[in-house]
Amino acid sequence: MTKPFFTNDLVAFGILAGVLGLIFYTASSRHKFWRKFYSIVPALLLAYMLPAVLTSLNIISEEWTVVENGKETVQHSRLYYVASRLLLPASLILFTLSIDLGAIAKLGWKALVMFFTGTLGIIVGGPVALALTGYFFPDLISATGNDATWRGLATLAGSWIGGGANQAAMLEIFEYNQDLYGGMVLVDIVVANIWMALLLIGINYDTRINRWLKADTSAIEELKQKVIEFTEKTQRIPSLRDYMVILGIAFFTVAVAHEGATFISEGLKSAFPVIADKSSKMSSLGSHFFWLISLATAAGILFSFTRIRNLEGAGASKIGSVFIYFLVATIGMKIDLSKIFEQPELILVGMIWMSIHAVLLIFVAKWIKAPYFFLAVGSQANVGGAASAPIVASAFHPALTSVGALLAILGYVVGTYGAWFSAILMSWVTDLLR
Repeated sequence: MTKPFFTNDLVAFGILAGVLGLIFYTASSRHKFWRKFYSIVPALLLAYMLPAVLTSLNIISEEWTVVENGKETVQHSRLYYVASRLLLPASLILFTLSIDLGAIAKLGWKALVMFFTGTLGIIVGGPVALALTGYFFPDLISATGNDATWRGLATLAGSWIGGGANQAAMLEIFEYNQDLYGGMVLVDIVVANIWMALLLIGINYDTRINRWLKADTSAIEELKQKVIEFTEKTQRIPSLRDYMVILGIAFFTVAVAHEGATFISEGLKSAFPVIADKSSKMSSLGSHFFWLISLATAAGILFSFTRIRNLEGAGASKIGSVFIYFLVATIGMKIDLSKIFEQPELILVGMIWMSIHAVLLIFVAKWIKAPYFFLAVGSQANVGGAASAPIVASAFHPALTSVGALLAILGYVVGTYGAWFSAILMSWVTDLLR
């Protein structure tokens, strides 16, 4: 929380742009070292981790404390907010405007099974992790009232099944002490993003993993091939006109989506008090971000039935990928690697919890012979939500980004209910261990 060396968002943005440029420059190098390095470490992972290193070194930061006239105030960078509210929905539009819904439907039932397996892993993983760590660290279960650890872990369950809106709902429902809430946020950021990093590394070994799972990837390959063939058929050397049209459609649609999200969320909260009540299980339906992502994805799908889809030939998805990389870099800014071990007990709970989620996904994927793509995206649609699931899906291939976005929206829908049930189980575990 100390003031970083650079506090100007314009400077921080330039630094992030430089980092991304360096990553792509080295990733395209023919030097033996870099070819070997990037065969092990994905460029997308570096785009996330290098900004985290800069934050840990206090060169840039997502938030910091400023003392003025003896009074402390917390200041925040606006880069992540802009990236998540502007670049993310724009990228979803550009990725989905050439979507083939028929091909996605052919992906089959395994995609949904893996998604709900991930949900189940979070619901049961919390109580099991709390029981295991509570036995060795009694302080985790001795706190009572609003300080009770299980109340704070309920917010993690909300975040890891749905997203920020569901997390906020859990905070209100179970009235966790907000002075302690920062520790839970740290666990959320550290554990969730370590898991995401592992999933990204696994993409480099996708073929080997699918061979071990005995997975049939024909439907996924068919979807990828259809998009590739469509891109090749419509591909052309893009002109300035193409770029301006692509950006104009993307950002104008984002503007419409923002207005539509405000209209819908405010309208629902005005018409239905249960949605306006932050302690309600229905409060996520009043989330502006939920409707923003939903409308942006819907707009992209709508464009896929029009001539707008031909903009893919001018590089629409490539521009979407640029937006995604900047979003990843701003997410990395939120991590201070030096703070990982400040609260080892809570970090341990999170690690065990996520391990249960992962083991269950691997077991079910092996059982039903589901591709690694379904495992990774099904997990991130829960744990990462709309900000991460499309990122992981696009790392497999830009054609698959829309699958991540659609599953992430489903996570918003079930997040509050699943988190509430997990919290109840954790409260029972706490009572049993006291």
